[in-house]
Amino acid sequence: MSRDSKAPVRTISPDAVYSSPVVAKFINRMMVAGKKSIATKILYTAMKSIEEKSGENALDVFTKAVENVKPVVEVKSRRVGGATYQVPVEIKESRREALAMRWLINAARARNGKSMASKLADELLDAYNSTGAAFKKKEDTHKMADANKAFSHFRF
Repeated sequence: MSRDSKAPVRTISPDAVYSSPVVAKFINRMMVAGKKSIATKILYTAMKSIEEKSGENALDVFTKAVENVKPVVEVKSRRVGGATYQVPVEIKESRREALAMRWLINAARARNGKSMASKLADELLDAYNSTGAAFKKKEDTHKMADANKAFSHFRF
């Protein structure tokens, strides 16, 4: 494939239970070594747990949690005249969603807990309430971008 052409964006079919493409993407990102059925089981168990704990619709909690963790800006390294600057850059929607999902999954895996389903449920509830490790990662990213606002003129 030539360097000029972009890879086509694939449409992901929605998942079976919630009919949501975002949930399907989350399952695909959570999957390890091609074990999609295990990843699906983990997420659906976590969603049931979320419904029991919060008393709200699990899909709404999940969607709000992902929305709360999505970053708006990030810093990218730019080399200008022998010096490397951390330049704040706005993020495209697809990357925002990908980062949010990655941070949620990594934060859930890093938690101390019984099963992955319970850790994921707790992390999603924390993100829904604007707390937790994934939300902190977003806040740190925004703080770093804010601290390097002076270098935003190097954006190109």
